[in-house]
Amino acid sequence: MDPDSEKQAAAEAAAEHLHSGMIVGLGSGSTASLAVRAVGRRVAAGLDIVGIPTSERTAQLARGLGIRLSTLDEHPAIDVTIDGADEVEQGTLNLVKGLGGALLREKIVAAATKRLVIVVDESKLVERLRLREGPIPVEVIQFGQETTAARLRALGAGFTLRTGPDGRPFVTDGGNFILDSRFPEARSAAELERQLDGVVGVVEHGLFLGMTAQVIIGRGGRVDYWERSS
Repeated sequence: MDPDSEKQAAAEAAAEHLHSGMIVGLGSGSTASLAVRAVGRRVAAGLDIVGIPTSERTAQLARGLGIRLSTLDEHPAIDVTIDGADEVEQGTLNLVKGLGGALLREKIVAAATKRLVIVVDESKLVERLRLREGPIPVEVIQFGQETTAARLRALGAGFTLRTGPDGRPFVTDGGNFILDSRFPEARSAAELERQLDGVVGVVEHGLFLGMTAQVIIGRGGRVDYWERSS
């Protein structure tokens, strides 16, 4: 199977585990959009769920598929969220997310979720998160972003300001910039998470540690399931 078919298989498998009455977080990005479409097909066949989208693009897609949407304010406890990832660390199921630009809302929804399910193809699996090579997306407030960048440099970060197709800085749904970062100095993901959480001006980052309940992997002609051990 090619990567697109593997992603499709994983997305379909995730959607099959939903049942009526659930509050479902709907992720963002290319793989997550396949899962949203799979959920939409199930809704068309009679599944009754409420979706909580993690981006404006996902909300638009879900509405077009007839998925009933709501907000975290109305439904602060989510039963399951289906999302993609840019990297999945084998064993821990720690993630790097955010190359699609929706990391802040994705993490807010993930933190409100009882069960975070990640759908990927085999290419997203790594032995260790690639902190040195990156990119690790770091979302920063526009105001004073140069001073925030200086604080990141003090942590040893190298980064580039993400731009859109027009060459202008990419702006997230929350109105922020993203610095695609790498951290050449040796450290653990947990240590880097603590350091980034302490930087004034950083809104959020793409390290999703200890949040994943299950990873569904499309590879070859099969779908594999990894569960978090604790």
